[in-house]
Amino acid sequence: MIAILKNGTTEEQTAHLVSWLKHMNLDVHVSKGAEMTVLGLIGDTSRVDMELLSSLEIVSSVKRVSEPFKQANRKFHPNDSIIQVGNVKIGGGYFAMIAGPCSVESEEQIIEVAQAVKESGANILRGGAFKPRTSPYAFQGMKEAGIQLLLKAKEATGLPIVTEIMNISALDLFADVDIIQVGARNMQNFDLLKELGKTNKPILLKRGLANTLQELLMSAEYIMSEGNENVILCERGIRTFETYTRNTLDLSAVSVLHELSHLPVVVDPSHATGKSRLVPPMAMAAAAAGADGIMVEVHNNPSCALCDGAQSLTPAQFDELNHRVQKIREAIV
Repeated sequence: MIAILKNGTTEEQTAHLVSWLKHMNLDVHVSKGAEMTVLGLIGDTSRVDMELLSSLEIVSSVKRVSEPFKQANRKFHPNDSIIQVGNVKIGGGYFAMIAGPCSVESEEQIIEVAQAVKESGANILRGGAFKPRTSPYAFQGMKEAGIQLLLKAKEATGLPIVTEIMNISALDLFADVDIIQVGARNMQNFDLLKELGKTNKPILLKRGLANTLQELLMSAEYIMSEGNENVILCERGIRTFETYTRNTLDLSAVSVLHELSHLPVVVDPSHATGKSRLVPPMAMAAAAAGADGIMVEVHNNPSCALCDGAQSLTPAQFDELNHRVQKIREAIV
């Protein structure tokens, strides 16, 4: 349920109403916009007398929210959320270029790639330290050592870092990581999501390869319900009957998620297509669709990469892509 307050409602009046609602054992999410203040009521709202609430002098209207996701819902939070990561902002008109290798392989490799993508316009460095792989015999990442090398690359370039967590037990290792990524395979690892909700870290939540958008938003709700509202949604392709690409990139998800939710939406065309030549056109299409960021894999020597070299751009290719994406951004903003 949401209650929209009238313009001119004072802080004291709002606080008094919030206190009254909390006495009904409801959680109240207050969203203040330029034109209105929205109170999102979470819990057993059946005990709320809608007619009484609507009749209050400061209340403009009261509506029930039918969707199961509440805090991630745009009805609860009409304005776009802006996620702050160091000096970088994502959402609400701010755009992120996230680039780096699929996996951290050595200090020389990660620092070289970090410096290259920064020079080409990237403002966040990605890199895998823990790698979930389909085959148990494939490279699984450098784990804790990989995180330490990412931190060295951050020190060398100033770029915030994002890397994937796979298990709650590794959470302490992510203390200095700027954005914690939840991969597609863990999108519905609810115990992990709840623990991440108890942190104040921005969480990059990837859509599962066979999950609906409502399921993605419900996973975001798990994080937000524990108090962490710093969630970034990521469309990375879904599994369909098509086999020519690794997955099918669902660019309609950008518009639908922006309609349903206030959370930023970034797109990962690398994992979606699985082929480096398809990454630039899909990245540009994502920018044109209104994505709040692009996340691409860049390797200084893709043919020798230990993981996903076929979908990785070279630094030169990323430089060209960034120029094209920025032109598209200028055209649509």
